[in-house]
Amino acid sequence: MNVLEVKNLCKKYPSFTLDNVSFTVPEGSVTGFIGRNGAGKSTTLKSILGLVHPDSGEAVFFGKNFTEHEREIKQEIGYVSGGSFFYPNKPIKAVTAVTRRFYENWDDSLFKSYMEKFSLDENKTQSQLSEGMKIKYSLTLALSHHAKLLILDEPTSGLDPISRDELLDIFIELSREGTTILFSTHITSDLERFADGIIYIRGGRIADQDTLSGFTDRYKAVKLTEAEFGSADKALLIGCKPAKTGYTAITLSKNADKLPGEISPADLETIMIHLEKVEQFHS
Repeated sequence: MNVLEVKNLCKKYPSFTLDNVSFTVPEGSVTGFIGRNGAGKSTTLKSILGLVHPDSGEAVFFGKNFTEHEREIKQEIGYVSGGSFFYPNKPIKAVTAVTRRFYENWDDSLFKSYMEKFSLDENKTQSQLSEGMKIKYSLTLALSHHAKLLILDEPTSGLDPISRDELLDIFIELSREGTTILFSTHITSDLERFADGIIYIRGGRIADQDTLSGFTDRYKAVKLTEAEFGSADKALLIGCKPAKTGYTAITLSKNADKLPGEISPADLETIMIHLEKVEQFHS
């Protein structure tokens, strides 16, 4: 069963177009939504949540059209966006008092348990919190009404490595408890720890959707010396770029034995960098 189905979503701006975006998020999965900055990740998420108005297309949550069942659906969703915090100068307890009114299933005991777990002081304002603690507070609000789907929009962007690691541990724990997670990020290493699937958006279009292993296994990383590059079949190299010595590229796994050089498994970051290189060349 799919918790979320996005169908032919379009949104046109003067300098950017979200073009027929379609994807699915299976129940109980952790799905990484990847792409470079400006690829359309945040626009997509804001469109499906009604924070911006798409020109066409639809989002179906739990089998229900979002436009027709917005209030009901929002009771089941937790949304956390890195770098976006309302009422920064109000005490946390005042923000919480406003937020709890919107949710029929708000659970005070659950809220208090997360506040303790994350060592949050409700008398502080959000402006007094570190970036990592702000995200933890946003996450506490998102989880305190028993959300079935957690939508994370660049939650670890701008955090130091320790804070990022702490948050990833929390997301892993939530996924083990059965929470469905859609995790938008350009920091691909975050997803390699716990994602089940990948949705890759490039230039406002969905370029690929697959399991994490299915996506990474499709490619191999290639390192070539100058001499090896000269003799290589260039048509088999994807996103070739100069390195400190020689060149790097990726290739389809089925073509790896047809190339000279050093062939190795490709991680998400390597794949995305070289696929984006192709996009830059064709744009």
